[in-house]
Amino acid sequence: MKILITTYGTLGDVLPYVALGKGLLHAGHQVIVGTSDRFKDFVEDHGLTFGHMDDGLLAIIDTDQGKAMLENTTNIFDAFKQNIKLGKQIKPLQTAQLLETWELAKSVKPDFLLYHPKTGAAPHIAEKLGIGCALVTPIPMLVPTSEWPFPVLPRVKLGGWYNRLSYTIIAGLSGIFLGKYIKKIRHDIGLKPMAKFDLLKNGDGQAIPVLNIVSEAVLSRPADWPANAYMTGYCFLQREKDWAPSADLQDFLNAGSPPVYVGFGSMAGCDPEQLTRTVVEALQGAGVRGIIATGWGGMKCDDLPDSILGIDSAPHDWLFPRVAAVVHHGGAGTTAAGLRSGKPSVILPFFGDQPFWGHLVHSVGAGTKPIPRKKLTADKLAAAIKEAVSNPDFHKRAELIGKKIRQEDAVGNAVTVIEKILKDV
Repeated sequence: MKILITTYGTLGDVLPYVALGKGLLHAGHQVIVGTSDRFKDFVEDHGLTFGHMDDGLLAIIDTDQGKAMLENTTNIFDAFKQNIKLGKQIKPLQTAQLLETWELAKSVKPDFLLYHPKTGAAPHIAEKLGIGCALVTPIPMLVPTSEWPFPVLPRVKLGGWYNRLSYTIIAGLSGIFLGKYIKKIRHDIGLKPMAKFDLLKNGDGQAIPVLNIVSEAVLSRPADWPANAYMTGYCFLQREKDWAPSADLQDFLNAGSPPVYVGFGSMAGCDPEQLTRTVVEALQGAGVRGIIATGWGGMKCDDLPDSILGIDSAPHDWLFPRVAAVVHHGGAGTTAAGLRSGKPSVILPFFGDQPFWGHLVHSVGAGTKPIPRKKLTADKLAAAIKEAVSNPDFHKRAELIGKKIRQEDAVGNAVTVIEKILKDV
């Protein structure tokens, strides 16, 4: 079958969908991945057909306003406030993105549609085309459960009633902020209005299958989830066989004890220089060697001591097993890679779902208590790094979880679920 995958966001929002696409391609399906133009080469280099989506929404993150938004968003209510503040910029870009998804789907004429939550027009486009669809999410944040609250809301110990209520709150807020876009796209493509906006249902009120690409080695599937909600495992992209580290990186690893990795992806915030200074001071204060990955966020590594190496990037599945601990922002993809490596994590959440992952990693014993970015100091980070490196319980638990994840065939699991859904469409 011809399957269109739509996803949008940073590399962590694209990589697992490319991995899933390769699995579907291997299973005999034709696969098109629709995403931002900045990932065109990345998609095509992995043998998949690229589908154009504009870079505009994503480019906001690169602006000073966008960086400030990330820096000052500590909960869902902050996120909505920032959304309102940037409303004039976001509204036309969001509308354009939804229409681009429709234009892409029209040109591709897929038999089935898989989509990231950030491409929320997908189920309505599938309805218009008369095809099935499934939601694929790296964050278990949409299907209500009494076992944990919505991931970006406060973790208040009030029991299952509060946890379920948190999803109702988010559904209401989503209806306010996203419903208007869905209403417009349905009108623009000739669909009748929905009786009620629901992220988990199509225009006919039918439940949409949801694949949560999260490992049960870390988070068990809730007992109260419906049958159409699946937990398949983390979808990792296999490293290219001909990849090799630079001489500088290999020499640095060979020159002493395993270093501590520090990288924040696109999350350096408004002052990457200050963040880099804090990291360098913390690594030195902890008495460890370090590797700083500049990433998309652009941490500044121009003048580092000999005990710290700056790199642009390196495949996580190659580098993480060679370090003593992993310090990162708590993005879903980096968290998964850290857990798979079997190394303890120190998570410094900036915004969104990142506090959820920080809490989860600590609660399963695979890392230190998270330090929110806004409360970060060199002393706090140095203490957390010392604890992560020296605590044998963290290492034992992280390795146990890592072993379980490495034994999973998450892409195969997801392909099996998708093909089961395809038979029922």
